Amino acid sequence: MTSTAPEPELAAPSVRSLLLLSIPAVVIGVISALTLWAVDELAAVIDDGVWTSLPHTLGIDPSSGWWIFLILTVTGLAVGLTVWLVPGHAGPDSATTDLVSTPLKVGAVPSLALAAVLGLAGGVSLGPENPIIAINVSLLVALVGRLWKAVPSRVVMLMAAAGTIGALFGTPVAAALVFTGVVAAVKGGGALWDKLFLPLVSAAAGSLTMTLLAHPHFGIPMPAYTQITGWDVLAALIIGVLSTAVGLLGAVLFPWVHRAFHALRHPLLITLAGGVVLGLLGALGGPITLFKGLEQMGTLVVNRADYPTGQLVLIIVVKLAALLVAASAGFRGGRVFPAVFIGAAIGTLAVALVPGIPLPVAVAAGVFGITLAVTRDGWIAIFIGVAVTQNLLVLPMLSLAVLPAWLMVTKAPEFLIKPATLTPTSPRAAGGAGR
Repeated sequence: MTSTAPEPELAAPSVRSLLLLSIPAVVIGVISALTLWAVDELAAVIDDGVWTSLPHTLGIDPSSGWWIFLILTVTGLAVGLTVWLVPGHAGPDSATTDLVSTPLKVGAVPSLALAAVLGLAGGVSLGPENPIIAINVSLLVALVGRLWKAVPSRVVMLMAAAGTIGALFGTPVAAALVFTGVVAAVKGGGALWDKLFLPLVSAAAGSLTMTLLAHPHFGIPMPAYTQITGWDVLAALIIGVLSTAVGLLGAVLFPWVHRAFHALRHPLLITLAGGVVLGLLGALGGPITLFKGLEQMGTLVVNRADYPTGQLVLIIVVKLAALLVAASAGFRGGRVFPAVFIGAAIGTLAVALVPGIPLPVAVAAGVFGITLAVTRDGWIAIFIGVAVTQNLLVLPMLSLAVLPAWLMVTKAPEFLIKPATLTPTSPRAAGGAGR
């Protein structure tokens, strides 16, 4: 999930240095949350205008297929113009970047923010995680480099990423799990928690700031679940494996879809074509298959009785296709949030097919499986599965389900386009020289 390389500068910090660096860590966490909040709020304003106010003024049903097609096509055009013409070209293609990557040049940040906001507001099936982490890391590395030159840039990078992850998921625990694998590999002495200390401070500050500003709610209201049975464990294992298989199918198809869109070569044509296809998919799947999927996930699970089995299958297929298209067609966004929606839909489908499966077990396993395939991180997959259901009883089942699921993903293709596979004439390769 991260391309950060460990450096000796993180090894065995002293108590005094931890205390001193806690001050910039808190500041970085707060700024990270404020940036996320600002991007979300701006996207929400445009979202409301495009999907509520404008169609209401025109007397149009915003859930009609032709309106969905129109808005997503226009969104593809707008993002394509941003990638093509705006200085910085919206940074690297999100399909080629991990959740945490090296800082961008500050000049690329405005165009990346614009592309991300347009995608979020326009209903593109991508989340904010990749671009907002890249924005915060890039801005804060540059800012702290000027104001606190004694703070190593690698430390700033980890704190900014942790602060943003804490804000995204509303808890510092998510950042701790993500960065455990990173800092555990750092060379040098010192306890693991010495190395986690500063990222956790930043993550806590980011999480608390975002909670105070926006009250993010990742969990879904679920029926009570108070007792584990052997059948529940078996169901979690089966659903987790099947959901992982769906994610791996997406990973296998990802390079093919990416290559198909990038055969058009010009960034405007790539995202415009992506917008057209997303519009068709949105018209087919309906409003429930649009956007990053966080709110739609809750709607789907809570109102599951309104969705027959066939429609749930259609929703899963359309959302997976939309995720592949959005990630392949030059839109800037992350793959985790829409994957979580797909996992919740898989769990809901499992309950529709076998009503005896407890809903929290099915949804947790579905979310866990596909998140593992997309992120290749067992900790974060288990965490999100528990967070969505808000039930700790699913934790031991997911801890068992991770074993067969990990065997499936460990040698399977990543849900990521490797830069080495890009041709020298591709838009990213050509655009990179100018950034």
